[in-house]
Amino acid sequence: MKEKDTAKTKPDRSIKNRNFTASLLCAAGILLNLLLGKIVAVLGLPLYLDTVGTAAVAIMGGYLPGVFCGFMTNLLKSISDPSSRYYGVLNVLIASAAAFFARRGWHKKIWGVLGLVLTFTLIGGGLGTLIPWFMEGLSFDSESLSSVLYQTGFFNEGAAHLLASLIMDLPDKAVTVLLVTMITHMIPEKQYSIFTFTGWQQTPFSENEKSLTDRTDNRIMSVQTKIILVLGCSLMLVSVVAMAIGAHVYEKTLISEHTRIAQGTARITAAVLDGDKFEDYLESKGETEDYKETIRLLEEILGSSTDITYLYVYKIREDGCQVVFDLDANGYDAEQIGSVITFDKGLLDSVPALMRGEEVEPFITDDKFGYLLTAYQPVYDSSGRCAGYVGADVDMHTLNIMKRSFFAEMASVFLSLLVLIMVFAIWLAEYHIIYPIKSIMRWMDRFVGASDTQESMDEDVKAFRRLGIHTGDEVENLFRSISRMTKEQAEQMRNIRRLSDSTMKMQDGLIITMADLVESRDSDTGAHVQKTAAYVKIIVEGLKKKGYYASKITPKFMSDVVRSAPLHDVGKINVPDGVLNKPGKLTDEEYEIMKKHTTAGKQIMEHAINTVEGDNYLKEARNMAAYHHERWDGKGYPEGIHGEVIPLSARIMAVADVFDALTSPRVYKPAFPLEKALAILEEGKGTQFDPKCVEVFMEALPEVKVVLKKYNPDV
Repeated sequence: MKEKDTAKTKPDRSIKNRNFTASLLCAAGILLNLLLGKIVAVLGLPLYLDTVGTAAVAIMGGYLPGVFCGFMTNLLKSISDPSSRYYGVLNVLIASAAAFFARRGWHKKIWGVLGLVLTFTLIGGGLGTLIPWFMEGLSFDSESLSSVLYQTGFFNEGAAHLLASLIMDLPDKAVTVLLVTMITHMIPEKQYSIFTFTGWQQTPFSENEKSLTDRTDNRIMSVQTKIILVLGCSLMLVSVVAMAIGAHVYEKTLISEHTRIAQGTARITAAVLDGDKFEDYLESKGETEDYKETIRLLEEILGSSTDITYLYVYKIREDGCQVVFDLDANGYDAEQIGSVITFDKGLLDSVPALMRGEEVEPFITDDKFGYLLTAYQPVYDSSGRCAGYVGADVDMHTLNIMKRSFFAEMASVFLSLLVLIMVFAIWLAEYHIIYPIKSIMRWMDRFVGASDTQESMDEDVKAFRRLGIHTGDEVENLFRSISRMTKEQAEQMRNIRRLSDSTMKMQDGLIITMADLVESRDSDTGAHVQKTAAYVKIIVEGLKKKGYYASKITPKFMSDVVRSAPLHDVGKINVPDGVLNKPGKLTDEEYEIMKKHTTAGKQIMEHAINTVEGDNYLKEARNMAAYHHERWDGKGYPEGIHGEVIPLSARIMAVADVFDALTSPRVYKPAFPLEKALAILEEGKGTQFDPKCVEVFMEALPEVKVVLKKYNPDV
């Protein structure tokens, strides 16, 4: 428990320190942006330099600090300059681009620096052009240059504005990248990691471990990519829906508000008019002083409201609208008093009510006078009869511009928030989901694939538990479940290995017992099985070291050959004592009987193999018992096979068996000196023996002498 608590406390303290440092970096970046922006404004320079801190923070700290710095910079600037909040998306996108370049190391290359300048220019000058283009009340900084380009005749208005904005923005972004490069070079790159926000919910990775977890093999798509896609699509959908709903509500509110303005203007106008004088105005053609005074009053009413485009007074007749009052406005000359204007299509549905002098609901028309929202208010004479109608028009194009401006404002703010939320959510998902899952995968692969020994398995279990994942959710539950599973599996493997070791010892004991039964009948063996087994081990390890027969010599083959070596002469149990222990030379008949110990040994081993199911080491025991007297040149027995047709284990045993026979005393001969025995082996290389087996045996003479001295001290 103490170890667990300590392991958890240290990363937490480190995380707090790093996040505090990252916060200081963000604050420094924001202050740098505001300071440089103020300096260039005071000096009147044709630059902005309000993204220098953002780009520097993004390069050193990554996406989250950079995007946060860019967002907060424009949020603070909007306190004194409300238009700054619309440009926040540019600062956020510049931070994302800088972090993207830095993560790949491109910012350290010449072409990468040029790429940063170009990318920043496309964001600031390219996307930045769209904001004043769609938003009412914002002017183009490059207005004069765009006018010059437009007047050349090579560009339309939009292309001229875009090109002018890019040209004007290029010097700013070039200076920005230069300053960013100077700032980032002042701090060693190895220190950049302290400027990143971190939220480890486990034992932190080293940079090397982090890079290893990034190279996971996925069949189709990683969890991280899926999270980004789902989160990005969800946030984008929510943003689009929210903006659509907001734009729709704003449009309805805008129309409703301007409808009330039009109705209010029409009522005010109707209140100052005298319906009893309309006929006199028409007869006099408006030449009376009273008419002219009324015109001036209507002009004052129209001028008092910037939302009203047209203001007029009509008398409704069957053939159209007869003008009583009309004002010059919006580029249109006023209609002459008394003239009759035919009904527009948009007005036809309301004509019957107008003819009856009734009030009508405001309506929208799109005719020769434009796209208008119109409110009509009746003017009554002293008898209560409708003498005419006051018309107040609102230009719907103006409302559409306001709606487009509102939508562009929402889009810019939403997009900057979207990027910030996306970056934060991805950062949160990395530390709470991605890194814990990747670390579990990495250690499980190591546990399953590399735990060859019980000690390594136990160490892997401890290492896995030291991950200390504490996300407090299903990922932590998964980690705890796997921890218990790996611990239990390690215990099971410990028990299995103990049982396997016990079984192996029992098998080896049976082998030695069988070999001893044979040896006890042969008065000449003299620890023959122990020595040949030792020589076999020397030869097979030599072949492995030299890389000979690499596809054949596996760890299992080596173990099987060494363990089975004592059984190579098991067939001698069928040879009569008179032949087996004859002190003199064997006759031809006796020699034929002796040779049968190979086939007898093969039969004994095959019977044992058939008795024990599955793949087992006795197969190599059968090969050695049957073929250890075969020769490389094919002149051996019992089958006369040659070369690599002879099983490798038998070729190895042939060298070990003959060498031991030469260096051991027999009833019919003394032991040969070592030099003579080695000379006989060398002479038989390529004829009696596998040349490679003899080669590695000769190269291992120091080891051979150790075995020889142990069992044959006189040689």
